[in-house]
Parts: sequence; C-alpha cells; structure tokens
Amino acid sequence: MEPSLRGRVRDGDPDAFGLLFDEHSRAVYNLAFRLTGSWHEAEEIVSLTFLEAWRLRARVEPDGDSLRPWLMGVTVNVVRNFSRASRRHQAAIARLPEPAAAPDFAEELAQRIDDAARLAAVRAAFAGLRPAEQDVVALCVWSELDYAAAARALGVPVGTVRSRLSRARRKLRELAGDRRRHDAAPSPAEGAVEPDRGGEQLLSDGTTAARSAHGGTR
Repeated sequence: MEPSLRGRVRDGDPDAFGLLFDEHSRAVYNLAFRLTGSWHEAEEIVSLTFLEAWRLRARVEPDGDSLRPWLMGVTVNVVRNFSRASRRHQAAIARLPEPAAAPDFAEELAQRIDDAARLAAVRAAFAGLRPAEQDVVALCVWSELDYAAAARALGVPVGTVRSRLSRARRKLRELAGDRRRHDAAPSPAEGAVEPDRGGEQLLSDGTTAARSAHGGTR
C-alpha cells in the first residue's frame, strides 16, 4: 500500500496528500515544536511543511518505504528557513525607531471640548468689543502686527491704535473674568461702558460707578 501511496503523492493526487497528512502531521508537529520551542510556530510549520511537500512532490522516489523520513527532512528545511526569516524580521523590527506614544482618545476628546469652550468664551468676549476695537485686536494680537503696521492697515494714527487696543484689552479682561457680568453687560450698540472724567465710568442708563485711579472700587 505504501508504494502506491508514493506514486500517488508523486503524481499530485490530493487524496494521497490527505492520507499523508493524516499519517504524519503529528510527527511533523512534534519535530517542529522540538526545533522551535513554540507551539504557535510549530502549527505554522506543519502547514508550511505540507505546502513544501506538495511543491517538491516530483522528487519523491517511486519505490521505497514510508514517506515519513522524507517529510522529516522537508520539516527540518522548513524550520531552518522559517527561523532565518524570523531572525531577519526581528532584526528589521529592532532597527525601527520607537513608536510614539499613542494619545489617549478620552484625553484628546476632553482637550478638544475644553479648547472649543475656551474658543467660544473668547469669541463671546470679542463680540462685546466695538468694531474698531475688534480690528486692533485682530491685527495686533491675533495677526501679531506692530502698532505702526496696524495703523497703516487701518489708516489711523499710531496713537489711536494704542488707545483702542488698551481699551479692548481692559474690556476683554473684564468680560472674560466674570461670565455672569459678561452676560449682564449691555451690548456695544447700547453704549456699554465709556470712561468719564473724575475717575468715574458712565453706564448706558446714566448711572455712574466710582473708580479709583487704579481701577478699584472706592
């Protein structure tokens, strides 16, 4: 029966290879495990060994005893090639730079939410400025132009740019510092807050709030 199996394997009979697998796959597996020390690699080598046996089937002698010795020889060569390829792969991996730490998705999402909230607060405060004050903030703060360049862009004197920016910064600090005050503050169209003589501020309804020279309440 064995010689006929040899002939069928040599001729590429799929059923013959099925019988060959059933008879000798355990022996191939045991040898692969002893050579590699890895159950996982041994399983992969069993598959590779029978693929290689199929490729080399024409080399099977027509006469002889069991095909087990031939399969063991194929297994040894497969393990050798497998180990060589594995070493090359590991060496290539070792030469790669260390991967950057992946950012935590939850932290990134929280950061984006915080950034969006801060941006919304900035835009809300910016909207509380007069258009002329918005212009100087946009040019001098966000676009990083100096006073002279901003003055040329707006067609106004440098002193005007300075005074507008000073007022804008003061308003932004007040609006951003207290959200409730920002919500209750009158809109720019209603006059909002304008400086008056004597250290007082005139509100849109005609009332005054006394301020010290340093901006504190007396």
